[in-house]
Amino acid sequence: MARFFKMLFLLAALALLAVAAWGWWWVQRPLALPAATVDLSIEPGTLPRGVAQAVADAGVDVNPDLLYAWFRLSGQARQIKAGSYELEQGITAYRLLSKLARGEESLRALTLVEGWNIRQVRAALAKEDSLKHDTSALDDAALMQLLGRAGQYPEGRFFPDTYTFAKGSPESALLKRALRAMDKRLDAAWAQRTPQVVVKSPEEALILASIVEKETGRGADRPLVAAVFNNRLRVGMPLQTDPTVIYGMGAAFNGNLRKIDLQTDTPWNTYTRPGLPPTPIAMPGKAALLAAVQPAQSKALYFVARGDGSSHFSETLDEHNRAVNKYQRGQ
Repeated sequence: MARFFKMLFLLAALALLAVAAWGWWWVQRPLALPAATVDLSIEPGTLPRGVAQAVADAGVDVNPDLLYAWFRLSGQARQIKAGSYELEQGITAYRLLSKLARGEESLRALTLVEGWNIRQVRAALAKEDSLKHDTSALDDAALMQLLGRAGQYPEGRFFPDTYTFAKGSPESALLKRALRAMDKRLDAAWAQRTPQVVVKSPEEALILASIVEKETGRGADRPLVAAVFNNRLRVGMPLQTDPTVIYGMGAAFNGNLRKIDLQTDTPWNTYTRPGLPPTPIAMPGKAALLAAVQPAQSKALYFVARGDGSSHFSETLDEHNRAVNKYQRGQ
């Protein structure tokens, strides 16, 4: 009898080993995917059994009961995180669980470019297929209300940067991050303002920075461009900057700025109206924000493009006219 029980125990042990070996083989073998990559979305609150079923529903050839058993036996079932995941050929049940437990979501990236206006931002969002388009049907006012900034104009409020996001994330979540980033950058810049700055608030600094951003992409010129506008504001001279006129024209601008356009009044026409325009005209980057609050020590009131990306700065109108003749008219 003792020999019988010993043999029975041995057989049971061998059976357990066989099951364990098969289980280890099963979790280590590549899962069969219907394509090179498979998108898997796990909604918040999904239980482990539901996660296993979601994997099968995504097209992965796997028994959801076996997958659920693996989740439970691993001890990591409760660590599975909601999110958007991308499964690639060769992934195993072992690696799948590790990915889900670590929250290794499938990330995409979108770059908001310095100098873009809100129309360009929204167009870039609309073209990004990996985003959930929850703002495309909203006008600007409704958009800002959704973002918690009811009554605020959207122009210039989003910081230009590269933002990563999980596939399937809503546009509004990305915009909220860009909104908070601009708040942080603007506050930091305002805290570093120099005594000679004429702008009286972070809001005015943002508007001026947006003009600086549109007037030059050359880093060395930004503080000097800001100095010109700072000096003009100080003496009550109109800013007379073309980008504000173009912004006020909106979709009517065809790439050719005419004399009549400079004379046609809009709230953003700084030829016909004194002081700063009512809103930013684009998204300024960090360098433009700092230039607006730390303008160069200069008495210049004018500048003209040299044609090589840089500008010539002048203190007097006569000097400016000579520079215009030289660099714009070739005289």
